[in-house]
Amino acid sequence: MPTKAHHPLVEDFLARLEEKDYRHTGTREEVARAVAQQGSHFTAEALCEALPRVGRATVYRNVKLLVEMGFLCRVLMEDGELHYQVSHKGHHHHLICTYCGQSQDLLNCDFQGLLKEKASTQGFEVEGHTVELYGRCRTCASEATAS
Repeated sequence: MPTKAHHPLVEDFLARLEEKDYRHTGTREEVARAVAQQGSHFTAEALCEALPRVGRATVYRNVKLLVEMGFLCRVLMEDGELHYQVSHKGHHHHLICTYCGQSQDLLNCDFQGLLKEKASTQGFEVEGHTVELYGRCRTCASEATAS
């Protein structure tokens, strides 16, 4: 099924689906397009609201698939709410502003070796990790200093 409009994320996702023998459905494409239009992090519920004709379970299944395929990453907000954002860079962590809610990718922060070393002393084998750092972004920190 050809795509309706050209968007790199949507096209990459649909191509990867085909490689992994997943079906290309109109609904999957619709979810991928809605994700690609998100300006920043978003919740699965917000995506459900943006796609009223798509069932809630279908949205959640497709979000999960997008995460598994590396197109989305999870962002755990300070209040415990799970958000998602488009992931253009492999493994990374997040800086989350507790004032404005903005999240930024934290790249080149490799402490996988240290985590594996510490875990192995307890007989634990690390398969993955997530790190969210909470604080103030540059703009909010500047505004707080100016006040």
